[in-house]
Amino acid sequence: MTTTSPALIIIGASGFGLEVHFLAERLGRRVKGFLDDNANLAGATVLGAPVLGKIESWTAHPECEFVVAIGNPRIRRKVVAQMGALGTPAFATLIDPAALLDQRLVALGQGSIICAGAMFTTQITLGQHCIVNLNATIGHEATLGDFVTIAPLAAISGCVRLADLVEVGTSACVRQGVTMGPGSMLGMGGVLTKDAEANTLLIGNPARMLRQLPPL
Repeated sequence: MTTTSPALIIIGASGFGLEVHFLAERLGRRVKGFLDDNANLAGATVLGAPVLGKIESWTAHPECEFVVAIGNPRIRRKVVAQMGALGTPAFATLIDPAALLDQRLVALGQGSIICAGAMFTTQITLGQHCIVNLNATIGHEATLGDFVTIAPLAAISGCVRLADLVEVGTSACVRQGVTMGPGSMLGMGGVLTKDAEANTLLIGNPARMLRQLPPL
């Protein structure tokens, strides 16, 4: 007997949400529509799918699964908390068929999104609602906390520890064994060779702190 996955609703109808729609179609998931708080998108149709309402209206679709397609980790956490305050939404985990990921070797948290070309080796742990974008690589024994965002082409070496709400920019690299504290961010093209403190923005090669970010 075959089983059919529930219809999917994507939170966020622009930007990364468009790429998640592409991913959902590659997986054969039926996209019922989008939810978005942008008033300019009310009643719109995006990639053939309707914008069904604001995010808070998820409770009108209890039969569906949801995925939060918002790249910014801090906003993504806020949206998940907003939804959770109204009930218990079922969050989908999406893995592109062109990703290299063996689920016997990678522990993957609920609500995470793994895009095409992402590569994982072994003994890796990801928390909930992580995003690993196109052609990023995650090395052996790496640990990613909740709401981590890895941008396209980023390279996370073995035994790296990325705390909750860390963001690693496009083509950035993190050296083996390095730890990034909660809410820290490595800018695009940055090369991080030393541990990063919480809530700091680092740029350059080698990466150095540019400024302090707001506390979580």
